[in-house]
Amino acid sequence: MKYVITIDGPTGSGKSTISRLVAKRLNCPYLDTGAMYRVVALALKRGGIPLSDEPAVANTCDNLDIRFVPGHDTNRVYMDDEDVSEPIREPDMDLFASDVSKLDVVRKAMTTLQRKIGAQGPLVAEGRDMGTVVFPEARHKFYVDASTEVRVERRYQERKNRGEFISLKQVREDLIKRDRQDMKRSLAPLKPSMDAVIIDTTDLSIDQVIEQIVGKIEQKRD
Repeated sequence: MKYVITIDGPTGSGKSTISRLVAKRLNCPYLDTGAMYRVVALALKRGGIPLSDEPAVANTCDNLDIRFVPGHDTNRVYMDDEDVSEPIREPDMDLFASDVSKLDVVRKAMTTLQRKIGAQGPLVAEGRDMGTVVFPEARHKFYVDASTEVRVERRYQERKNRGEFISLKQVREDLIKRDRQDMKRSLAPLKPSMDAVIIDTTDLSIDQVIEQIVGKIEQKRD
């Protein structure tokens, strides 16, 4: 896992944009692990499978073909042969994907798949437990965060730009609830790895964060 770069962080921290741009800068693949859990959540929702039905959930995970296909600005996400890049980003998928990610059977299946992808070569892996659980031996680990208010505003603007009619109050409530679920879950909770570089993006531009991350990576190169 020497050449895996992990970037973890909560909703609204900027980790998705940062991870994508770092991967582009370093000319290596970008692995959006959050999208993988969203695909599982979408499959379970469409199939009407309750989260309490562990055998059915496990079977769904085992039979899912999740693929990332490079697009113009970011990867397109495919579930089998369907492009689900938009459906998995619907608001109702946010908290449901968080619920799904708490299931041991789902995390084991996705962790196995993520490690298989990571073994194929250098990549930037974005998520919530990349540095702590999935790639604990990665040489380059980062954890990006920002103040709650800044994260709420970023998330609000993101959802508005998607054409949603949403209040700032509702976005704040959703984000705080998601934070609580991710940080308090017993299995692979959201937290920085002990050896991760922590970057507060509250007052930084995207370019400044990219420079910090790439600079740290360059410093540790053989």
